[in-house]
Amino acid sequence: MNPKIIDKVREKNPLVHNLINYVVMNFAANGILAFGGSPVMAMAEKEAEDMAKSAGAVLLNVGTLSSEDISSMILAGRTANKHHIPVVLDPVGVAATPYRSHVITNMLKKVKPTVIKGNAGEIAHLVDIPWEVKGVDSVGDGDLEEVAIKAAQKYQTNIVITGETDVICTGKKVIQNTTGHPYLAQVTGGGCLLGSIIACCLATDDAIEDQLATAVTFYGLAAEYAASQKAVTGPGTFKAHFIDALSFPVQKLKG
Repeated sequence: MNPKIIDKVREKNPLVHNLINYVVMNFAANGILAFGGSPVMAMAEKEAEDMAKSAGAVLLNVGTLSSEDISSMILAGRTANKHHIPVVLDPVGVAATPYRSHVITNMLKKVKPTVIKGNAGEIAHLVDIPWEVKGVDSVGDGDLEEVAIKAAQKYQTNIVITGETDVICTGKKVIQNTTGHPYLAQVTGGGCLLGSIIACCLATDDAIEDQLATAVTFYGLAAEYAASQKAVTGPGTFKAHFIDALSFPVQKLKG
């Protein structure tokens, strides 16, 4: 982890264009603000191009789907590609239904993501590795590094697999992260917000492996810190303290 990347985000206050599912929109916006970014949750197709080309990074999250949202995501992603703006794709629940799988397959033909972030079941599905899933959740197990490397090679991009141990793959380099807390899996948007935090870090000029390792590690440290507070008695109280922790310096989270 490189704390200077977090400092850069807070100095730059990058605009992050979130085309994100409606269930977690408020949580993601508050998390980005706490972390130091500037969120915009613009889903309309008519402004997708203009918003994307003015952003520091673009997040495409398919948690809730409509035809217009899909069109907006593809337009925003293609625009970001054209202007060399980082794109994070979160293929939420891609293994849950044939429709979601078709949407993501089509999107990946038209948009080149800088990072694909998802749980093990989602990323495994993208590379045809059998993995047990339940709705949008991954419940199976297997070789995460194999899945990450195969996905990185197939899509020629960077991969983040979230779970008890997070796996980051940038080309042939694999990084593991063990920071985090089980409460993240009990809060709606615990995984989705990470995509937005990754997008914030991609708006800096640092090496991609440092950007991803910093985002994922800091996110886990913030969860650990929040869960350790005396006032936290469950997922509900954790959520508020977690948003607070995202605004803290790394030294405070480690101390």
